[in-house]
Amino acid sequence: MFGYYYGFDYTYIIFVLPAIIISLIAQLKVTSTFSKYNKIVNSRGINGAEVARRILDKNGLSNIVIEHVRGNLSDHYDPTSRVLRLSDSVFASSSVAALGVAAHECGHAIQHAKGYAPLKLRHSIYPVVNFSSAAAMPLILLGLVVSAPYLINIGIILFSAVVAFQLITLPVEFNASKRALAILDDNIFLDEEELKGAKKVLTAAALTYVASALVSLMQLLRLILLANNRRK
Repeated sequence: MFGYYYGFDYTYIIFVLPAIIISLIAQLKVTSTFSKYNKIVNSRGINGAEVARRILDKNGLSNIVIEHVRGNLSDHYDPTSRVLRLSDSVFASSSVAALGVAAHECGHAIQHAKGYAPLKLRHSIYPVVNFSSAAAMPLILLGLVVSAPYLINIGIILFSAVVAFQLITLPVEFNASKRALAILDDNIFLDEEELKGAKKVLTAAALTYVASALVSLMQLLRLILLANNRRK
C-alpha cells in the first residue's frame, strides 16, 4: 500500500512534515521580528491602547471597548461582544511593533462595522468549525480502528471545514493588515521608517496564518490519500 513501508507512514513525511517545518519557521520569524521592533519606541510616544482608541473613534466606533488581557500577542477583536483586547506586550507599549498590532486589531473592528464579507462568513461558520475541529480526528481514528469507511469519510468532511475556515481567514488577516498600515500612515502615527517596521511585523504575522493553512491543507490531502488507499 502506498505510503507505508514496514508499518511506517511515509505520507506524513511527504505531505505534513515539510508544512510543519515551514510553520515553525514562520513562528520563529514573527517572534524575532516582533521582538526587534518591540524595542523601538515610536517618535510620537503613544502606546497601543491610545492608538487603538484614536483609530476606533475616528471611524465612528467609540462604542467599542478596549480591554487589557494577559499574555503575549494574545490580541484580538471579539465581534460578538464588540470588544478589542490588547495583550501585555501591546496595551501600554509605545513600540513600533505594538502600534502595528493594535492597528491591525482595529482593522478587524472596522471590517466588522463595514460588513466585510469574508469576516462575516468566518464568524458565521465558526460554531460549526469549532465542533468539526474537535470531532474530525477522533472519528477518523475510530473509523480506522473499527474499519468503518463511513466514519473516516465523515471525519474528512469535518476536517475539510476546518481547512476552509483557515483559508477564509487569510483574506481577513491580509485585509486587516492593509487597513492598519493605511491608517498608521494617513494619521501620521508613525514616521516613514517606523511604518516600514510595523509592516514587517504584520507581514511576519500574516505568514503564520499562511503556514497554518498549509499544514491543515497538507494534512487533509494526506487523509484523503490514506482513505482512498484503504478502500483499495
